[in-house]
Amino acid sequence: MGSAKAGDGRILALDVLRGLAVAGMILVTSPGSWDQSYGPLKHAAWNGWTPADLVFPTFLFCVGMAIGLSAPRLRAGDRASAALWVKVARRTGLLILLGLVLNALPTFDLAHLRIPGVLQRIGLCYALASAVCLLPAKPAADGTPQIDIGFTALAAVALLVGYWALLAFTPVPAFGVGRLDSHGSLPAFVDRAVFTIPHLWPYGLTEGVGVTYDPEGLLSTLPATVNVLLGAIAATMLTRRSERGAEGAASLVPLLVLGAALVVAGLALDPVVPVNKRIWTSSFALFSSGASLVALVVLQAVLKVRAARIIAAPLKVLGGNAILAFVVSQVLGACGGLTLKHRAGLPDLTPQGFGFETAQRLTADPYLASFLCALAILTLITLVIAPLHRRGIHLRL
Repeated sequence: MGSAKAGDGRILALDVLRGLAVAGMILVTSPGSWDQSYGPLKHAAWNGWTPADLVFPTFLFCVGMAIGLSAPRLRAGDRASAALWVKVARRTGLLILLGLVLNALPTFDLAHLRIPGVLQRIGLCYALASAVCLLPAKPAADGTPQIDIGFTALAAVALLVGYWALLAFTPVPAFGVGRLDSHGSLPAFVDRAVFTIPHLWPYGLTEGVGVTYDPEGLLSTLPATVNVLLGAIAATMLTRRSERGAEGAASLVPLLVLGAALVVAGLALDPVVPVNKRIWTSSFALFSSGASLVALVVLQAVLKVRAARIIAAPLKVLGGNAILAFVVSQVLGACGGLTLKHRAGLPDLTPQGFGFETAQRLTADPYLASFLCALAILTLITLVIAPLHRRGIHLRL
């Protein structure tokens, strides 16, 4: 047995959970063939969920945990200082800008540039959650801010109820109220109105209509922020129990109960408000946050074992430089649209197609070959980042 702390004082389980999220994202987005990808690595077509649908919410949950862990490190008065909020604004702006650049690769066709995106959502959720968590934070005995769990939970409930009410009762022109489909829902309508169709995700399709929505759209950023807030609450609970000297598996029980309750609540709401990642319904926010919290608790317990820490080492590498790993994967994905000169007499291949063809020489199962291609990309990214990790370099925006 041993410590579950990272070498630089961070919670090891957080690094590994974040690494799991990044690894899952790479495996989901880098198959050798989109047509031969295992079911768990595909997103649900609309309502419902798969393991792939839990990847991004887990990353947002980890963003919230980072906020919760950083709050006690602030000095007295920092939460209201201009310097702190300039830093928050700078980080938010850089995330949005980097997301736009990645969306523009490799052609930089600005007329069809997708404006929403993963990093853009992370930036907006981070800014909103920082305001909710830090502005009303209570000063501790030493004057440093402590996140008010009650207020943060109340804000999360308000966001979830408010978002549900918007979806249920706001009339959408030409569609009416209560539509939760890819064409007539309020989030889809807002994205078409604000960003316009040429600037949405090109695969956000409605059959017979064309592009109608973006899974990282504007309005659904509100419930996605709840995943960040619940991550901040989890980190605060974990920190306070540690400060009180609570150790061992028993100290994790309240977090496990909370995570399980969130999962149950999300699934219980499914008949009324379907679990749906594409428009990030309130039930999905609850369910996915609970799943992230349960995963954190399991990792926090398991990583006390030395063998588990050794096995999880590659995930720690990815989690320590999560944004960099994501950027590298997106650059490789953008290059996947380019063609490579192939053997004489055969058509040119994309790098993705070349990898898939190579993997098919190792196995006759096209699904396994497609997965091996994604696994090779994941391994390559991990190896690229590993030298930074060994030197203790963790890039932050």
